[in-house]
Amino acid sequence: MHPTLRAFVCAAAFACLASCSRGIEQTTAPGATLAGSLISSRTTMVTAWEFPKNPLTDPALDDSRLSNEIRSGFRIFTNTRVEASRFTPGGMTCNNCHLNGGQREKSLPLVGITGMFPEYNRRSGRLFSLGDRIVDCFLRSQNATGSPDADKELPSLTAKEVLALSAYLTWLSQGFEVGKNPPWRGQNTIPASTLIPIAALDPAKGEAIFKERCITCHGPDGQGVAVGDKRPGPLWGPDSWNDGAGAARVYTLAGIIRYSMPYLDPGSLTDEDAQLLAAFINSKPRPAFPFKQKDYQTEKLPVDSVYYPR
Repeated sequence: MHPTLRAFVCAAAFACLASCSRGIEQTTAPGATLAGSLISSRTTMVTAWEFPKNPLTDPALDDSRLSNEIRSGFRIFTNTRVEASRFTPGGMTCNNCHLNGGQREKSLPLVGITGMFPEYNRRSGRLFSLGDRIVDCFLRSQNATGSPDADKELPSLTAKEVLALSAYLTWLSQGFEVGKNPPWRGQNTIPASTLIPIAALDPAKGEAIFKERCITCHGPDGQGVAVGDKRPGPLWGPDSWNDGAGAARVYTLAGIIRYSMPYLDPGSLTDEDAQLLAAFINSKPRPAFPFKQKDYQTEKLPVDSVYYPR
């Protein structure tokens, strides 16, 4: 394939990673391969806009307050930086990590998970409600603490964006048993037997893999290749997730990369490749989370939390 055409195809494939509100209202491409209730992890660009459950087209939803909240939550989820701009100062969207509206296998799917809350959060050392978890994602993955108005307002349990996302995720969990983890949860992990010690992960080797496998879509600067208003989320720099986010942990990011990337050939990287890439990406500068000193007060600091002082 010609390099220019390949760049266009790859960047277009990331439509679901940097979505626009008018795009999500369009009819999605047919032919998605399903794995139970989820889009298959092997699916690539042709189903970037497939959602097994889409509240914008679901005839069962009416014009009630709840139905409108569910639709709003979906729009926020797939276009966070526009629909929740006051808490999203950078270029990240919920859909960057939770592909296909949180409905894609091995891409941190969120279908059926709301019945697991409240659950213990190791980083905070306390029980988290679903709302707590959403607020934490805004604070860290969306870098809400870096907003120009962060000193005046941070996301809270009663923020309209948090409530709308709660409605959407709860809607995704209809019919699932409360207190029982869905089988697809927790699959974005590198097996313990293949984990490489952090000190042995050479970011330079990860950079070489990045240049070979990733720059067509992410660009050499990690900020994403734009086609119109489509662009994958920035992997580092001021518009990326901050250093207190889950993706700022090397093994956590490696698990996301291992099963979701490259977007045109997901699952083709080895466990080692994914860890080297994660080490490289998390060796780069990103916004500082100002409350890291409050994390891991009751639990041991994970070995892959490379942005935390030891």
